[in-house]
Amino acid sequence: MKQRFLGRSGLRVSELCLGTMTFGQDTDEAEAHRVLDTFAEAGGTFVDTADVYQRGVSEEIIGRWLKGRRRDGLVIATKVFGTMDEAPNAGGLSRKHIVRAVEDSLRRLGTDHIDLYQTHVWDATTPVEETLATLDTLVKAGKVRYLGASNLSASQLQRSQDLARRNGWEPYVSLQPLYNLLAREVEWELAPVSLAEGVGIIPWSPLQGGWLTGKYRRGMTAVEPGTREARYQQELGREAWRERDDERTWRVVEAVVAVAEEAGRTPAQLTDSLGAAGWELTPEQTARLDAASERPLPYPYDVLHRFRDREPQD
Repeated sequence: MKQRFLGRSGLRVSELCLGTMTFGQDTDEAEAHRVLDTFAEAGGTFVDTADVYQRGVSEEIIGRWLKGRRRDGLVIATKVFGTMDEAPNAGGLSRKHIVRAVEDSLRRLGTDHIDLYQTHVWDATTPVEETLATLDTLVKAGKVRYLGASNLSASQLQRSQDLARRNGWEPYVSLQPLYNLLAREVEWELAPVSLAEGVGIIPWSPLQGGWLTGKYRRGMTAVEPGTREARYQQELGREAWRERDDERTWRVVEAVVAVAEEAGRTPAQLTDSLGAAGWELTPEQTARLDAASERPLPYPYDVLHRFRDREPQD
């Protein structure tokens, strides 16, 4: 598996990152360790978790797997924000919570440092200066190597990078947004800002909760019960099928399945997903997926798109 630099940093990570949100819930510890072993044996080095995943259980499972392994050969990423209990400062991105949270994550992971420490979501109740200054002290103390963010708007990411630059603080080197063929809004502003700022993009939910695995087909009438997507939609108080059951979704799903079959691949699952490394779609296949997943752009993106390749006048 190829190694890539994360953003404009000197940190090398495997081209595939293993997400561990299901560890301790759908995936018990024995199975989780088998998944981690399979990933590592295939050359994967980049493992992502969060303090809030099963209230820290995901981190604990990874920590027990790390024992006896060569720590420098792995890049362990986790996130901070989640509310672990009802105490007033048990969540968010205040200095008080971050300092406590990083110590808790280090203990659960059984390591003396976190390679990539990510803010899980924007905290509108804490001054961003307080958050960034606190994160900078963690890097200087050696507890954290690099900083990342997740679930920011383009203006929030740009503001964070500008403040870090102005104050000499460590900047974000990565962004973890929702990004897949059914959710391409990242391309409107977040991707351009990330490219300009040298921020690497680590998509979450690249298979859109199972919608792009090929298991859902036109004519079905409900999300598979008990799946992560079903639970997620229930938590949000939304009806997943009603939101996705439209012509665009089925056009994208059918294009993914067709291109996968044509390429001799499958849309998803662990061992199949590992096969995504080391090869590329043809330009024609990429164009077909782009065309299938396109949607009309809202203003002002429609106007900007029309003029982006306009030749200058003499």
